[in-house]
Amino acid sequence: MHELLLHLIGDYVLQTEQMALRKVRSWFWATFHAAVYSLPFLLVIQRWEAFAVIFGTHALIDRLRLANHLCRFKNVFWFGPGRPEHDPETGYAADTPAHVKFWLVVIVDNTAHLVINHLALKFLNGPLG
Repeated sequence: MHELLLHLIGDYVLQTEQMALRKVRSWFWATFHAAVYSLPFLLVIQRWEAFAVIFGTHALIDRLRLANHLCRFKNVFWFGPGRPEHDPETGYAADTPAHVKFWLVVIVDNTAHLVINHLALKFLNGPLG
């Protein structure tokens, strides 16, 4: 449960508008945002490996817009040939309202971050060896 709260603080409370706008266009801003995002996790991090995974994957997911790619992949997979006209960015149907597509991508993005954070804290945060 704590990883959810830490994620929300890092990704929503601490993220500035500039970070949100620039992180998908610049590795500097993606890395800066990931560093600020990761700060609350220092409250529970015991091993640098867990911190590195949380920080590194957050920068990659955001900078490369992996949630968009995942949405596009899953929509192509489910629809297959003969699917309706679609948004090339997300793969959702072209007539899906923009705000719905936006929130579906946000949900996929948050889910990816939360799963990775959970796994990092569960498997990399305790004693190794």
